Parts: sequence; C-alpha cells; structure tokens
Amino acid sequence: MSDSFRVELSYDVDDAGPATLIAKLPAADETSRTTAKLLRSYEKEVRFYQELAPDLEVRVPQAFHAEIDVETAGFVLLLEDLHPAVQGDQLAGCSPAVAASALHQLVALHAPRWGDARLADIEWLAGDEEAGRAIGRGLLPMLWAGFLDRYGDVLEASVVDAGSWLFTHLDVHLEPGSSPLTLVHGDYRLDNLLIIDGPEPEVVGIVDWQTCARGPAMRDVAYVIGAGLLPEIRRANEEALVRRHHGELLDAGVTDFSWEQCWDDYRRGTWAGLVMAVGASMLVERTDRGDEMFLAMASRHAQHAHDLEATELGTPS
Repeated sequence: MSDSFRVELSYDVDDAGPATLIAKLPAADETSRTTAKLLRSYEKEVRFYQELAPDLEVRVPQAFHAEIDVETAGFVLLLEDLHPAVQGDQLAGCSPAVAASALHQLVALHAPRWGDARLADIEWLAGDEEAGRAIGRGLLPMLWAGFLDRYGDVLEASVVDAGSWLFTHLDVHLEPGSSPLTLVHGDYRLDNLLIIDGPEPEVVGIVDWQTCARGPAMRDVAYVIGAGLLPEIRRANEEALVRRHHGELLDAGVTDFSWEQCWDDYRRGTWAGLVMAVGASMLVERTDRGDEMFLAMASRHAQHAHDLEATELGTPS
C-alpha cells in the first residue's frame, strides 16, 4: 500500500550520516492510497515509529524521520537501510530455522505489552474495536465474493471449502475472546521480514507496520508459520516451533497462559492469513506477483486451518 525507494546520500563532511536510507511514501496507485486512508494504514505505521518502536526491543529499522498529515494521508518515513539483510520470499517459503528466528522476534513484540489494558487507550491503534468488527462482518463476505469471482477458476477445493465456512462464521476470527491482548503486527509474513542468511539465519528487521493493532498474539504466530513454511515442512515442525515459542513467552514474563490455551489460540489464528489474503487482494493494486502471492497464501492458510481442524473450535469465549 506504499512505495519505497532506496536513497543514496552524499555529505559535505565525510561519514556525517548513513550512505543510504529507505524512503517510504504514499502509493502512486489510487486504489492502494484510498484503502490506506480508509484503514488508517499510513497513520498506524508513522505513529508506530513515533510512539511505540522506541520502547520495544523487537528489531525494526531506525526511523530518521516520521511525519504524516492525517487529513490527506500524506506521509514520509525515512528508515535505516538494513542491507545486506534481504527480504524474505513469500512464494518460496522458508526453513524452520528462519521461522524460529521470526518467532523469537515476536516474543520481543508481544511479551512487553501482554495484557496491557493501556493499549486500548491508544486511539490510532485500537480505534473503535466494536465498530471495526461490525464493518468486518459487512465487508469481508463481499470481498470473499469478489475473490471467488476473480480467482474461482484456479482456486483449490480446500480454499473454497475453508473460505465458505469462515466467511459465514466470521466471529471466529473477529471476536478476540478471553485470551490476553497485546501489540500485534497483523501482517507478519516473510515479505515483511529482513533476514541475514547463513548456517543460523537471523531475522534482523521487521517492516510494514501498517496493520499493527491490539489483538491476540497467536494470530501473528499462526500467520507466519502458515504462510512461511510449505505445508509438508510445517506439519513436521509446527508443534515443536510453537512449544518453543510458548516457553520463550513464559521466560519473558508472560503468566496465566497455559500450553492448552496457547495451542487453541494458535489453531484459531490460522484464519488470520486467509482473511488477509482475501481482503488485501481485493483492496490494493493488482499485480502479477500479487496474484501469485495471494493465491499461495490462501492455499497454505486454508490447508493450515483444515490440518488443525480449526472449524471445530467455534467462536472464542
């Protein structure tokens, strides 16, 4: 929903600043800009860098400049260039080692604000949550209909089955339930992770905070595992990854979060990726890579929900 550029800099005084940085600006595409303004996506990202990032240990680029005109949704972000880290590839997927590093970063994001009621008072982050759920109940079935109309000829039966159930039982995804809420990324997938590859790959930067929100932590966890690991690799590794993540949350000070609740929340979180694949594909600029990516995401997330029998969980209590 934005356009990003690498900017090369020169200075009158040697080593006065970084040689390159990343400039992030409103999208040239009108559809993407309109969607971003409606969802307050640009505002969320700029405010994240202004107000929340400085107090978090999760790895994000340093923001040299972050400003927005909320009325027009015009904004400028000047961000640290984390080269030689490279962007993850949503289509290719990743190894369990990359997934483990990504989950480790989620501990640094989720644990400090776990169950923090003050997040509800940050208007740009939480907004009117009940009104948001009402909009979702009305809008998401229409987006699903559009998704079927656009991609129906190439959709796998598992996607159609999962979507047909989900978009008639939306409270399974929209209602947060009794689980503690925290600060979540909302679009935590490989394309938004910057990675140093090697024998022990490491996620060294997380970008694209336009969907940050107050929500259940395990949605981010299920989202990155379900989209990032190819199904056969996910099936062989996901329980071990989630158990390790649960232990790291407890070590970071999270309390009253049993393994059983963690696993149920994880299973329910499988729907988040399918909602994103359907919604984003209908609301942003259409590209060939976008089509390929959203179809891959829909396939993996639908299969994830089927594998973990997420339909049996019902609405969170």
